[in-house]
Amino acid sequence: MQRSFTILYTSLLGMCLGSSSSFPSNINIGGLFPSGSHEYEVFRFALSHHQDIPKLVPQVDMVMMGNSFSMTYAFCSQFSKGVYAIIGLYDRKTVNMLMSFCGALHVCFVTPSFPIETANQFVIQLRPELQDALVGVIEHYGWSKFVYMYSSNSGLSVLQKVLDTAAERNWLVTSVNVETISSNAFAKVFQDLDKRKEGQIIIDCETERLNNILQMIVDQGKNAKSYHYILANLGFLDIDLTDLRKGGANITGFQLVNNSEPSVSRIVQQWMEFDNKDSKMPKPGLKYTGALTYDGVKVMSTAFQNLRRQRIDISRRGNAGECLANPPAPWGQGIDIQRALQQVRIDGLTGHIQFNEKGRRTNYTVSVMELAPSGPKKVGYWNEDEKYVTTASLRGSNETYPLLNRTYIVTTILESPYVMLKKNHEQLVGNDKYEGYIVELAAEIAKHVGYQYKLKIVSDGKYGARDPETKMWNGMVGELVYGKADVAVAPLTITLVREEVIDFSKPFMSLGISIMIKKPTKSKPGVFSFLDPLAYEIWMCIVFAYIGVSVVLFLVSRFSPYEWHAEDYEEGAEPQTPTQQTNEFGIFNSLWFSLGAFMQQGCDISPRSLSGRIVGGVWWFFTLIIISSYTANLAAFLTVERMVSPIESAEDLAKQTEIAYGTLDAGSTKEFFRRSKIAVFEKMWSYMKAADPSVFVKTTDEGVMRVRKSKGKYAYLLESTMNEYIEQRKPCDTMKVGGNLDSKGYGIATPKGSHLRIPVNLAVLKLNEQAVLDKLKNKWWYDKGECGSKDSGRKDKTSALSLSNVAGVFYILIGGLGLAMLVALVEFCYKSRTESRRMKQSINDAMRCSTLTRMSGNGSGGENGRILTHDFPKTVQTLPCMSHTASMGLGASGM
Repeated sequence: MQRSFTILYTSLLGMCLGSSSSFPSNINIGGLFPSGSHEYEVFRFALSHHQDIPKLVPQVDMVMMGNSFSMTYAFCSQFSKGVYAIIGLYDRKTVNMLMSFCGALHVCFVTPSFPIETANQFVIQLRPELQDALVGVIEHYGWSKFVYMYSSNSGLSVLQKVLDTAAERNWLVTSVNVETISSNAFAKVFQDLDKRKEGQIIIDCETERLNNILQMIVDQGKNAKSYHYILANLGFLDIDLTDLRKGGANITGFQLVNNSEPSVSRIVQQWMEFDNKDSKMPKPGLKYTGALTYDGVKVMSTAFQNLRRQRIDISRRGNAGECLANPPAPWGQGIDIQRALQQVRIDGLTGHIQFNEKGRRTNYTVSVMELAPSGPKKVGYWNEDEKYVTTASLRGSNETYPLLNRTYIVTTILESPYVMLKKNHEQLVGNDKYEGYIVELAAEIAKHVGYQYKLKIVSDGKYGARDPETKMWNGMVGELVYGKADVAVAPLTITLVREEVIDFSKPFMSLGISIMIKKPTKSKPGVFSFLDPLAYEIWMCIVFAYIGVSVVLFLVSRFSPYEWHAEDYEEGAEPQTPTQQTNEFGIFNSLWFSLGAFMQQGCDISPRSLSGRIVGGVWWFFTLIIISSYTANLAAFLTVERMVSPIESAEDLAKQTEIAYGTLDAGSTKEFFRRSKIAVFEKMWSYMKAADPSVFVKTTDEGVMRVRKSKGKYAYLLESTMNEYIEQRKPCDTMKVGGNLDSKGYGIATPKGSHLRIPVNLAVLKLNEQAVLDKLKNKWWYDKGECGSKDSGRKDKTSALSLSNVAGVFYILIGGLGLAMLVALVEFCYKSRTESRRMKQSINDAMRCSTLTRMSGNGSGGENGRILTHDFPKTVQTLPCMSHTASMGLGASGM
């Protein structure tokens, strides 16, 4: 078994070694460079850094750029030598010839030259396309009229893209070919530009020609502050800008190589030390075209290593043939090499290196540079995903603009009570047209910092959010990001996503997201509102307790011998039965005693026995506590107006669908719900984004109007400060419910890297310590309020009692009087009927006689107006074997 495993292992090892041995250890690569060029020197430097197997062996031919015959001869010579790929340069005159040979013979050509539009997949273009980044910068500066100076020798693809975009967006572009322009002709061009007052210029040339053009600009004195140049070149740091800096002209450009990266700076240092025989002569730095050449060698080395790792046979056997054969004989392994080159994914001196199916660079980043008085400065970057993104604003640098010598643009937004137009604003100009909290705050900030400013209302009326599709910022944040404003003094919420692109001061106002609803109508007190101090369950328990106590009192009075006593007679009357006992606590008297005690009025009978008095005592204690509690609550319930709110919190909103709710579109409140991971807020966000019609509004005023017109069917989520302000404005029909959903603050924003950030921040802290911020808020929220003072907006307020509060008591009184009269009538009729039977007369006569007797008021024996009548004979039945004391319910128990 072990021998079989050894044989199998040896066979597999032999197969692997045999496969590896079929891949050449040396790879011949061609090189087409001008004699003594910077790119050729970097090519040699790169080969010394890539000595891994398979080793790249150069076959270099020095060519004359622009000479098609020389280029053709060199290309065919290298093809006949059997090179696997070629790296080199081309120009406008030779590019088509090279493309034709590469496509016909399947030979890959790796080049750092300017990118071209071609369907030839065997051309690997190392230089990224610049046209999209250039258009992004033009849009950033808001140019709609400019001059485009170009060199026809470096291709026209960038110019074509700019012209196509100009046609779509109605830009006015003047193109000037400066390939062979003289100094005199150049001067005439600028004379025409000065007449038309055009100072926005784009220059698209290779580095050598660009330096010549810039020198002519300096010689003509066109490097003043009134000019703004964009250099459409990927080597901003390779250009000599020393003289341009002196005039103060605005210079913007692009930089492909990030020299601040440690890996890049290390290779640049090695380049400076490479083959430097004469240390006295300074060696030129590594230009961006040289960096592209270095990356080209790295791409080729990586591709061949991948082919070797995959054990793909690309060995060339014998002569490769003639490149001028008719028909052409393409190389069979060229497709494999082309595919391997396009699949390379590495990081090089020029950033991330990746190619699409057409052999063009993709997924790359280009830095955007500006020329400051101290030198070049990175102000942004561009990539395919985010497009142009500003990271710093040169205009915020005090190197260019002294703090006190210019008027700063302060962007803000029309929003009450922060910024409002005065009633007579049409007669005013500048900052005097506005009033409000922010207007006064901006003035205080400017006074403490010491600068002049101009208020500018944001054009789109938005605070600032990032479009998920275009990746562009809108609103006030966008104006700061894209250099249209210097400071944003507004109710701008401090958030993480905004902090990534702009700087905020310390918060000048703290707040949170709150809920605004239409103020519900005050609940009208019910007829029996006097019952509200106690719950209905308590009233039911009181009724049952009343009945229970009465029954217990009746029973203990019956059982206790001390509750029975001899019946009292009037003075002079003789008892008919000396041993007759009576008990005053029959069932009706027990009910009457309990009712009198509960009403705290008492009655003319009281328990005589200890057990009866215990029942009475605990009942009195019970009524004392109940009546005291009821009286205490009654005062609050009857003297406080209450409003019944359908919503009290965010949870109430989330668990119902009858009341719609939404936020401001493109704002921090919407972003809060979109990013929240709390279950309640996630549920609310799911509802809001799926609601139809949309629950989002464009402005706060629109949201408030929707609340007022929706008859309580819409709730608006907004900052608590604005909610409190609107609650104090007529028609006083909105209110804030619940607590704040989060905690955040408003801050003053400045562009990234602005010199205003620190002094503005210190000014905010100083105003806070001096209580100026609190005074401003009280002034614009409550002192100028239209719905009363701070405390008048509470949900409950004390007021005088109205008839509706106690109407039920009058109803019970009237009902009781009516019931008493009805019972008296029934008793009268019943007694009259009994009298008529006894006296053997008609019921009408008996009723008439009784009425006259009772209403005459002169009956005999009366005391205190009472009418005394003769007792009617009663028949008393007694049980012979039972005394009156033992006959519990059979004795007299009248009331």
